Amino acid sequence: MIPMRLSINIDHVATLRNARGGNHPDPVEAAEAVLGAGADGITVHLREDRRHIRDHDVERLRARLSAPLNLEMAATEEMVAIAERLRPSDCCLVPEKRAELTTEGGLDVLRAGPFLGEALGRLVAAGIKASVFVEADPAQIEACARLGAKAIELHTGAYADAAPADRPALLARLAEGARVAVAAGLECHAGHGLAYDTIGGIAALPEVTEVSIGHFLVGQAVFEGLPEAVRRMKWLIAASRGLG
Repeated sequence: MIPMRLSINIDHVATLRNARGGNHPDPVEAAEAVLGAGADGITVHLREDRRHIRDHDVERLRARLSAPLNLEMAATEEMVAIAERLRPSDCCLVPEKRAELTTEGGLDVLRAGPFLGEALGRLVAAGIKASVFVEADPAQIEACARLGAKAIELHTGAYADAAPADRPALLARLAEGARVAVAAGLECHAGHGLAYDTIGGIAALPEVTEVSIGHFLVGQAVFEGLPEAVRRMKWLIAASRGLG
């Protein structure tokens, strides 16, 4: 089985900085630390209200990092224009509601309206790998392929939050979604809510080539340090893919 890439979402390093103001802790320094610990890329979500990551953070990350940068964002004219200007390696289009604490589910591609296809086309034309954050629903996944996405990210929140006894059925649904994605010609990623006790099932899916993990690792850094948390997660992923 091929190795799985681990992209670290550093949004909540910025949340901690913003809680008090000033420049500490610096999300760009956090990005450099996790890459030094073996992470394969960095993910940030530039929200409409800029509640954590800010435009200047993305600009600095783009200027200083050679590793892949995945910009999560809503499918709006403002965000697509920012992506066209900065040209991160990857963009993932996600649903966004102003009042939500975190992304609550996959984007409803079937009801998203015509701008989603335009956004995907503009991102691809800018040389960006464009993906969509979706539920493991074959109809949604196949619609992403028709609209020109190059990848999807499966929403793993329900699986990650479920009681252990309920996880096998949810994992089976994610596995089927991953198979549908590959059959449709899409690269398959996964993320949301994953932790040490839930990464194994996702990492064991051969079709999933990348996971994005953020909040858990930033929180775990309080107890063991961010680089050590990343190294442990990398080890768990490799072991689950038979590469440890």
